[in-house]
Amino acid sequence: MEIKMAKNYGFCFGVKRAIQIAEKTKDSITLGPLIHNPKEISRLEMKFGVKVQEDTRAIKNGQNIIIRTHGIPKNDLEYLKNKEIQITDATCPYVTKPQQIVELMSKEGYQIIIFGDKAHPEVKGVMSYSQTEPIVIGSFEELKQTKIKKKVALVSQTTKQAQDLLEISSYLITHCYETRIFNTICNATFDNQESARELSKEVDIMIVVGGKTSSNTKQLLNIALQNCPKSYLVEDENDLIPEWFIDKNLCGITAGASTPDWIIDKVKKKILEIEESLKI
Repeated sequence: MEIKMAKNYGFCFGVKRAIQIAEKTKDSITLGPLIHNPKEISRLEMKFGVKVQEDTRAIKNGQNIIIRTHGIPKNDLEYLKNKEIQITDATCPYVTKPQQIVELMSKEGYQIIIFGDKAHPEVKGVMSYSQTEPIVIGSFEELKQTKIKKKVALVSQTTKQAQDLLEISSYLITHCYETRIFNTICNATFDNQESARELSKEVDIMIVVGGKTSSNTKQLLNIALQNCPKSYLVEDENDLIPEWFIDKNLCGITAGASTPDWIIDKVKKKILEIEESLKI
């Protein structure tokens, strides 16, 4: 069985930057997981003493705080700035952009529509910058059931699929008097998704490596499944099941933006070991 890697996969710019910040800021605290990959979070804690704290109000004076890549709500950031702590902002610039857009557009009287997952920390952060109550929609079908005004501004969670954003944008253009559309999907997300789409058309089995709570990783899995029904999401090599690879000739591998190379390498090595065992 041959293994083929996606053209683009793994760590994006924002995640690389956040990891480098965490490694340089030893014995620090992140508000929520720095990235959505529990294995990498564990590595940072064991090797660099970087701990996770979910409750902003539990932060004490004198601590070193890192803002996660997904950002945090505006009121939480303002609370931290009023304490005697060292703050290092690791919010991805691609996430900061929709925050700024939402703040500006809401001040100018636009109804804010966010295409994203309402429970996701990135979306919660973006929502907090709106001066008026924003609308969060998870799909085109959800938008059609929503009452919208004549003057709207649309942004997207950075990890959404471009074709879904296009469908939503087209609907708003034809149903609103004025529509401001901002493509806030991350370039790396788009490249990874397109690479996964291309590779999944070629292979017998597709392995997507990444955190199971990672939005962009789940998007990669959904894309792969459209072309390759034998597509699976694994967090590390321990999630691989040998039976998946029986009678398979070509295995594709891609990985989410929060997946480090050391995990991808272990997955690839394990697949090769499984292939050898199946020959016996």
